[in-house]
Amino acid sequence: MTQTTNTDSYQAMLAAVQAFHDKHDFKNTGGEDMLYRIALMSEELGEVAECVTKGKPVEALSEEVADLLILIIGTAVSADFDLNQAFWKKMDRLMQRESKMIDGRIRVSEFRDK
Repeated sequence: MTQTTNTDSYQAMLAAVQAFHDKHDFKNTGGEDMLYRIALMSEELGEVAECVTKGKPVEALSEEVADLLILIIGTAVSADFDLNQAFWKKMDRLMQRESKMIDGRIRVSEFRDK
């Protein structure tokens, strides 16, 4: 990474993930297959859960969450959608939702009457 790269920029993260995909030719070697990507994300989520349930240090948790974020950004690259735009659209919808306490924990959802 160069000295002038803004590491707080989503565009910089997107460019880094795109460069990783390009370096390993994911497009032509199965790395952008959605079923494969789902399997990889499931694996990484399991590693995040292991960090929490086994009380691993925050450094291990942060590394596994970063792996998951890289896979999520890579999924946007692979499926050719604007994750930044999707994030803000969803965030706007989430901010409109009400919350409820269910079994002692907060839930923010689109609650439907039964």
